Amino acid sequence: MSYMPVTDSMFLMAESREHPMHVGGLQLFTPPEDAGPDFVRSVVETMREHVTVSEKFGRRPADPVGILGNTWWSEVDSIDLEYHVRHSALPKPGRIRELFQQVSLWHETLLDRHRPMWEIHVVEGLEDGRFAVYSKVHHSLVDGVSALRYMTLALSNDPDDREGRVVWQPGLGRRRKQAPSGGAAGASKLLPFNPLSAVKQVGGLTGEVLGMLPASLKVAGATIRDHDYKAPFEAPHTIFNVPIGGARRFVAQSYSLDRIDAVRAAAGATVNDIVLAMCGSALRGYLQELGELPDRSLTAMVPVSLHKEGAESSSNAVGAVIATLATDLTDPAARVTAIQDSVRAARKVMGELSPLQVLALSAANIAGLAPGMLPGYRGATRPPFNLVISNVPGPREAMYWNGAHLDGVYPASIAWEGQAVNITICTNNRNLEFGITACRASVPHVQRMIHYLEDALTELEKAFT
Repeated sequence: MSYMPVTDSMFLMAESREHPMHVGGLQLFTPPEDAGPDFVRSVVETMREHVTVSEKFGRRPADPVGILGNTWWSEVDSIDLEYHVRHSALPKPGRIRELFQQVSLWHETLLDRHRPMWEIHVVEGLEDGRFAVYSKVHHSLVDGVSALRYMTLALSNDPDDREGRVVWQPGLGRRRKQAPSGGAAGASKLLPFNPLSAVKQVGGLTGEVLGMLPASLKVAGATIRDHDYKAPFEAPHTIFNVPIGGARRFVAQSYSLDRIDAVRAAAGATVNDIVLAMCGSALRGYLQELGELPDRSLTAMVPVSLHKEGAESSSNAVGAVIATLATDLTDPAARVTAIQDSVRAARKVMGELSPLQVLALSAANIAGLAPGMLPGYRGATRPPFNLVISNVPGPREAMYWNGAHLDGVYPASIAWEGQAVNITICTNNRNLEFGITACRASVPHVQRMIHYLEDALTELEKAFT
């Protein structure tokens, strides 16, 4: 057995039927030209032949559970790959709609704690001849960024590579140096940051936490002086900020990075600014259609770059802040300006802190979600923010798996109590892939958000290009 850090155990403690604590992802592949009718079946059989499992993917929470939750990992003697690797087919007509419906059902079910806590579903039967792979893994094992990294390492940039690597095979992380992903420094890059990962890192910041009092005073001062700075609990109540059930709805869509980059350049903004403007416009349209749009603008927990102009890039110079989505504005150009001002104000405050204080403050912002995990909590105060919009780094070149081309990779994240919708974006070659995870009961017709995202991008193109 091996010790389980508290930062891992807390995700097990927080889990319930209404609050599954796993992250997932959906990958779409086009089979190689020489693929026969049994290609997908042969891929599944090859996956199940990898019976040697790495330490991380071969352990489960050990019994018994103490008052502080699980404290140990237990290594399994053998693993049932027919259970963990599942082969499915969609019902006709096999549209993407049917695929999303199936992924929604898989994403809402809890992982079995008596087994290593991960599953992979290989799906065929899509009407266009493609196949899909849906994976999910418990957040106590890996966060969303790490999960995607493992999936990416199993891929290859060589279409003739038929080695058939799998995420659980030992030594995968040492196979090759990971290809660089969208970094924080460049204006045309997406920030490689998952806000939830800050929670897992903040436990070791004892020394820096002692310096949080002056840091907190700086934040309090900014809240008073700078009206563009958004502090926790300034968000309006929406249909997203309610108690949630266990059923989920998942939808996803790809958007050309070339289109977004053209708007970015014309607007003098970052890709992150344009992504937030797209989300703000889409959420405005969606809530307006339902008659649920508040007068006050929605806010989101988002990653921002803390690099100073001309400074050397560092993946650690990223913080989780609260930014406006300018849903109270109708003009797309004005929305971009409001978002830029909000992010700029947050960067100014964060730029005066040490990197570890930034991490601690980011985790403190996220900690506003904690009361919502308590039984019976119904939110007497305003929500800390209305939703999380996070980014995870993906491949920046064309990738293949067993010769099949990776067409899309869509993150499926966690919905929290009081946070019924989550938007996670992933880079994939020259696309940005949006994955939206929502509580099925609280957020109806989630697929409408995809249409509003397209409308938002078109609207921005008309405004700036």
